[in-house]
Amino acid sequence: MLFGTIGGGFTALAGLFGGGEGGGGGYTTIIMLVAMVAIFYFLMIRPESKKKKKLAEMRSSISHGDVITTIGGIMGKVVSVSDERIIIETSEDRVRIELAKWAISTSGRATEEPKN
Repeated sequence: MLFGTIGGGFTALAGLFGGGEGGGGGYTTIIMLVAMVAIFYFLMIRPESKKKKKLAEMRSSISHGDVITTIGGIMGKVVSVSDERIIIETSEDRVRIELAKWAISTSGRATEEPKN
């Protein structure tokens, strides 16, 4: 059974390169392979590259006063920004942490909450 399946695969492969019994079937196989690669590109690769581009744009637009969340879940207010690093304050005690920009997951503007 296994060898019959492999043999059928070799027959299809031989038909792809012009050999075998059915002539002209190779073009259909090539077109199907190209179509599958195109579908794979538009459904998997292109959305991922758009997501990476959007994330890089968000990370480069971070400025003083933004509230961020890291990929580890640490939340804080941006105090200082450089090319590759940022410094955030995480609490009222002014605890400061230096982070790499690639570790930022989300960003937003700080809003003042009314004190009760």
